[in-house]
Amino acid sequence: ALSVGHNVKRRHDFRPLLFDVSTISECNFYRHGLAGESEEEYAIRAARELDAELSAQPPGTVIGFIAETIVGATAGALTPPKGYFREISKICHKHGVLLILDEIMCGMGRSGKLFAYEWEGVRPDIATCGKALGGGIQPVSAVLLSDKIVDAIKAGSGALKGGHTFMGHPVGCAVALEALEILTEDGFLEDVIAKGRALEMLLKQAFSSHPHVGDIRGRGLFWAIELVRDRSTKEPFPANSGLNEFIKRSAFTRGLLIYPGGGTVDGTLGDHILLAPSATADTTELHEIVDRLRLAVDAGLKAANSRIYQWTADKREGATR
Repeated sequence: ALSVGHNVKRRHDFRPLLFDVSTISECNFYRHGLAGESEEEYAIRAARELDAELSAQPPGTVIGFIAETIVGATAGALTPPKGYFREISKICHKHGVLLILDEIMCGMGRSGKLFAYEWEGVRPDIATCGKALGGGIQPVSAVLLSDKIVDAIKAGSGALKGGHTFMGHPVGCAVALEALEILTEDGFLEDVIAKGRALEMLLKQAFSSHPHVGDIRGRGLFWAIELVRDRSTKEPFPANSGLNEFIKRSAFTRGLLIYPGGGTVDGTLGDHILLAPSATADTTELHEIVDRLRLAVDAGLKAANSRIYQWTADKREGATR
């Protein structure tokens, strides 16, 4: 997972053990969209980078293309523009490589669909899911295979030759089945979509004009804000500002659990705050989440700016000695 992922901080200590993979740029309209370019136009342009990369590889050397449908911890609810994964799927089919989607964070109803890829109108060859699959109480995850993959296994070895101690654990399977029953009940996912729209509205009311919030993005009950030092240039805060950690501490003191992240822009620079409220949250609780986040962000910014000021002052003092 570390080899094919792009979380620079998590990969760092394990670099000698990782195998080489070919990558393309993340699909990020906020960061990479051109002036006058629509999201749909950008989606096609970004996807075609995969076509170029696959064309540059020796034939028969690429197994598949792996991506998070909605990027979670590494980039903060980075949601693909309309048409991106449809184009990606076409390109994978053209080159005969598998489309493999990681839905551990964004799947199982989090986006308002059972699988986030349903929003994109594609069907991956392989998908992973977990987290909400266990209803928040049981550690369980799953790998889902298309008929094409299953048929290939049947025609080959006839079985998956790997395994681990808790594979097929009966308690985990029982919890997952019950979670799926609840997730697919009439009205459940529609309720997630409605609450997601309410959360989106509250976040935009609180942060659309905030001088240090560059982007508000997400889907369903999976949202994030990206913090910037300058909205007009999208300049991130210095990596040593500790901004996302300051916001986390401030949020925790206010009784708010958030998922902060750093390296949002390039693996080193950039800060975001990820929110993933429970599907049982009501309107009052969504209001409270955003109110507490607003206070936490302002307190975190104050602490980070103080650190930047002190660091700059110390640097100047050292230069004059």
